Amino acid sequence: MSEQTSTAPLTTIDKIGEHVGQTVTLRGWLYNLRESGKLVFPIFRDGTGTIQGVAHKAGVSPEVFEALKGLTQESSVIVTGAVRADARAHGGFELDVQGLEVVQRVPEADPFPISLKEHGTDFLMEHRHLWVRTPRQSAILRIRAEIMRAAGEYFDSNGFIRTDPPILTPAACEGTSTLFPVDYFGDPAFLTQSGQLYIESTALALGKVYSFGPTFRAEKSKTRRHLTEFWMIEPECAYMELDGLLELAENFLTHIVKSVLKNREPELKVIGRDIEKLRKIDAPFPRLRYDEAAEMLNQAYKDGKLEAPFEYGNDFGSPDETWLSSQFDRPVMVHRYPADVKAFYMEPDPKDGRFALCVDVLAPEGYGEIIGGSQRVSSYELLKSRIEAHKLPLEAFQWYLDLRRYGSVPHAGFGMGIERAVAWICGLEHVRETIPFARTLNRIYP
Repeated sequence: MSEQTSTAPLTTIDKIGEHVGQTVTLRGWLYNLRESGKLVFPIFRDGTGTIQGVAHKAGVSPEVFEALKGLTQESSVIVTGAVRADARAHGGFELDVQGLEVVQRVPEADPFPISLKEHGTDFLMEHRHLWVRTPRQSAILRIRAEIMRAAGEYFDSNGFIRTDPPILTPAACEGTSTLFPVDYFGDPAFLTQSGQLYIESTALALGKVYSFGPTFRAEKSKTRRHLTEFWMIEPECAYMELDGLLELAENFLTHIVKSVLKNREPELKVIGRDIEKLRKIDAPFPRLRYDEAAEMLNQAYKDGKLEAPFEYGNDFGSPDETWLSSQFDRPVMVHRYPADVKAFYMEPDPKDGRFALCVDVLAPEGYGEIIGGSQRVSSYELLKSRIEAHKLPLEAFQWYLDLRRYGSVPHAGFGMGIERAVAWICGLEHVRETIPFARTLNRIYP
C-alpha cells in the first residue's frame, strides 16, 4: 500500500469543476498512463468521467511517484490532488497529484484484457463485463439511464400511474411463435413480450397508466435492431383515440431527447454524436398514412433508390423503415396500416375497416421503428371474433374479453423499446451496445 491520502474532501470527476483551486480526493481506477522524463500523466476514471492527473518527481514523495509509475491499467486507486482549470485538457480540468493509495494493483502478468488497441466485436462481447468500463461504453450507459429516467419522468409528471404487469403470462399478445415457453408447475406459460394486455385493465381502473420492464422475444433474428431480452415502456389511456395517441407519442419523445441534450451532452460528445441533429427533434412530427408511405417507397424504387418494389398490403420491413425514416429530420408517424398485417386487438378505422387505427413511429437517420401503438378494439363481439380468426386460445383471453363486457371505452396505447431509442439517440450501428448485457440469438454469456 502506498502513501495514504489526506483528509481532503471526497468528490467525483463530473463535479470536479466545483473545486478549482482546492485539494480533493477521488476514488476510481487508472484508465491510462504515460511518462515523460520526470513527469507522469495518469488518467483516472471514476464512473462519472475521466480526468488527467499530473505528477512531477520533485513535487510528490518518492513513494507516491514510484507508485504512480507502477500503476497498471484498471488498478483501483484513491488519489488526492489539487484541481486546476486547463482549457487544453479533456473536460477542462487537470489534477495535480499529491497523494495516492493503491487499493488493488492489476498484476502485469495478468493484465486487463481490454487494452486501448482495437479489438474485434466477438472479443469485446465475450468481455462485456469489462468492456463497459471504457469511456464510450460508459457514456452510452449513462445516456441510457437518462433516457429511462426521462421516460418515467414524463409519465409521472403527466398524471400517469405506473402499474407493473406480470412477466409470466398464460397467453401471448400476438401469437406464441416468438415467445419463450416455460413450465409453470405443469401448466404452459410464456415470458412476456409486452405488458399491454394487462395495463389495458389497469387503465380502465386508473385512467392513465404505464408499465416499464423487461420483455422477451424469441425471434430468430440476427439483425442489428433485435435483442431477445429488452426493456419496454408502455402507456395506456382510457378514453383516448388514435389522434390523442399520436400527440402523446410526439410529446413523449421530444421530452426524452431534450432531457438527454440538457443532462448528457458531455456523454454525447464522448461517443461522437452529431448533437445538431438531435436539436431538431421537436413536435409536431410529420405524419403519413400507410398508403402515402407505400407510394413513397415505390417511387424510390422507380428512381433507383431501393433495390426492390414494395408490395402493397405488406407490413414494412427493415429496409423500408430505414429508407422512410431517412427522409425526415425528425421522427415520422406512419398510421393506418392494413388491418390484416397488424395485431388482433387493433381497432379498425370506422371510415374504412380495411385499415387499423395504429401507428409506427420511425426515428430519423434510418433508425426505423422505435414506437408501435394503436387504438384498441372496444367491442366484445369484434374482439372475440378477432381472437378466433387468429386461432388464439379463447379460454386464455376470457379475462381480456371481460374488459369489453364491463364498461368498455375507447382506449389506446403504445410501446417503446428502450434499446432502439438508445441506438437512435446515441447514433449507434447495433443495439448490442445499448444494454449492459445483450441477449441475442447466439449470445447468453456473460
